[in-house]
Amino acid sequence: MAEISLEEFARSLVANVLASAEAEGTTTPEMFAQLMLEDLEVAGEIENYFLAYHKAHGLEIHGFGVNSALSSIDLFVVEFRQSPLLEKLHKAPAEAAFKRPLQFLRKVAEIKNAVDEGVDIHDLCVGVEKALLDASRVRVFLLTNCLSTAPPPPPDVFNGLETTFEIWDLARFHRMASSGAQSEPIVAEFEQPLPCLAVPRTGDYSVILGVLPGQVIADLYRDHGTRLLELNVRSFLQTRVKVNSGIRKTLLETPEWFLAYNNGITATASEVDFVRNDNGQQGIRRIHGLQIVNGGQTTASIYYAHTRDKADLSQVHIQMKLTLLKESQIAEVVPEISKYSNSQNAVTLVDFSSNNPFHVNVERITRTLWAPAVDGSGVETRWFYERARGQYADAEAKARTPAAKKKFKALHPTKQKFTKADLAKYMHCWDMLPHWASRGSQKNFAEFMIRLEEATAKENAPQVDVPFCHRLIAKAILFKSIDQMARRNGAGSFKAPVTIYTMSYLAKATNQRLDLERIWRDQRLSPATAAAIDSLIDYVMPVIVNPKSGNHAGEWAKKEACWSAVCDIRWKLPAELESELLPSPITDPVGSTSEPGPEITLHPDVTEVSSIPPEEWFAIQRWAKETQTLEPDQRQRLAQVGRRLQASEPIRAAVATDVLKLRQKAYAVGFRI
Repeated sequence: MAEISLEEFARSLVANVLASAEAEGTTTPEMFAQLMLEDLEVAGEIENYFLAYHKAHGLEIHGFGVNSALSSIDLFVVEFRQSPLLEKLHKAPAEAAFKRPLQFLRKVAEIKNAVDEGVDIHDLCVGVEKALLDASRVRVFLLTNCLSTAPPPPPDVFNGLETTFEIWDLARFHRMASSGAQSEPIVAEFEQPLPCLAVPRTGDYSVILGVLPGQVIADLYRDHGTRLLELNVRSFLQTRVKVNSGIRKTLLETPEWFLAYNNGITATASEVDFVRNDNGQQGIRRIHGLQIVNGGQTTASIYYAHTRDKADLSQVHIQMKLTLLKESQIAEVVPEISKYSNSQNAVTLVDFSSNNPFHVNVERITRTLWAPAVDGSGVETRWFYERARGQYADAEAKARTPAAKKKFKALHPTKQKFTKADLAKYMHCWDMLPHWASRGSQKNFAEFMIRLEEATAKENAPQVDVPFCHRLIAKAILFKSIDQMARRNGAGSFKAPVTIYTMSYLAKATNQRLDLERIWRDQRLSPATAAAIDSLIDYVMPVIVNPKSGNHAGEWAKKEACWSAVCDIRWKLPAELESELLPSPITDPVGSTSEPGPEITLHPDVTEVSSIPPEEWFAIQRWAKETQTLEPDQRQRLAQVGRRLQASEPIRAAVATDVLKLRQKAYAVGFRI
């Protein structure tokens, strides 16, 4: 991600909060809380949060969350300033702000009894009381767009619960947004330096071998949870890192043999601080940017055996191989480390693929293309390919003045932005692989990258040049146009699979002879193409919404049998469209379309959630609110998933499992599309 200055980030943040608050009819502090908590949840800092605001004498709260991995209840309070200037938050007001959520916690029962049951704060009180029953610690977060001048207060104890305090200020949010990573890098500091052996530097990396005490591993997971495992492919794909029974047995019965039995962990870091003891032995004092890329199950199992089973870790040690990498190497090297550390098929996640030459070239060329004017104004625009998450927002933030921002939006309309996940979907639809495109953004993209890598190895990958990018954008226009027509034709919550299958069937029916260059020149479909699609949707939709063998429509669309059924429909290509077709097919195949690549081990709940249209999640949320069927935090979670799907953002496996249960409950008690 291109780095923007702190001042530019501050202005962009305030402008976004003000505009979003006005659009949604809420206050700026509440909107700031919503936007920042969404980012923190994506970063893995928090999970399962609920927003509601309450303020009284000496107390204030903007929401709470429950972190199951850390067994914590999280309290959120906001200090938002509408001025885009870099205002400072000093120690005294920060400490006062931290006290207000704890005062709320003291009076939660009293507040619950004093407010009406129909208001959000009553639901928050109920949720907090339930969470307190299982919590072993309290975390208090102060979210602010000011610059904090002092560290947070030291850990304390509240009603017998360990209590910690965190300040997320403007600088910290800026670091997270501009680092290119989804979350703030972890810095692990060791009171007792870890003995280690540093292997001589080889090329652009170096390796350090060491042995970690079991208690150190447990403490790291306690403090950082699954954030330690963000680059661990297997943990990302699982609902949760399950406790391995063999590891648990060793920890409880023969902990002194753990080092001999366990394969250890493989980790990466950006920097290590070394010290030497009195005997001249080298040790590790700090590890910057720590990530465990293999051994996530070992890490979590040690933590849970210690906290749940009260395992004594004094005799437990774990070997560690730590690879030091430059930040620019992480996206390329970490998947390879993970691949060679495991026997499973490697999975390259969306965020790891940004530096692939294919995507770099698509970005480079599309940045030079001017889309022809379509409204008679003579004003040309550009399509914005977001190779890395947040590039569009960064580019907009660099437009400092309102006039410059308006010009940027005019030249780069939001509707002309598309992501790597979108690209994979357009390509697979045109290549007549709708059952892959229907399996959700992550799985579809992973399959696309596997096919691309296979084609590259065979020197058969598409050549990314100006004509290719013209055709790619034409496919985007085609997909977006079909999507709009499917909505108008009443596809409802099945709009996504209807759009995907309609585009694939059109490619098949025309033998991929649509004039994509004409679509690029016109920046719209021809009347004959639009009329044909309007007719075709009526044939495709019944096959999608009436699945065979009792399948749910979302699951049905992911099966090759669904594509076979759609291919069997009897739809005649209109003569008007046939007269416009090219004499030969236009293909940009990414690998073979005859056989799918290796099965991607995405957790099935992530796949299922991604296959359900965002509209359905929003519909369940609205219905649940009207009927008071689900808890408020559960309704918010449904809406958050809908927004993530709309933005092609990843869904965490634990969240996927949770919302699928909520969806099942909603259907069981009367919800219907």
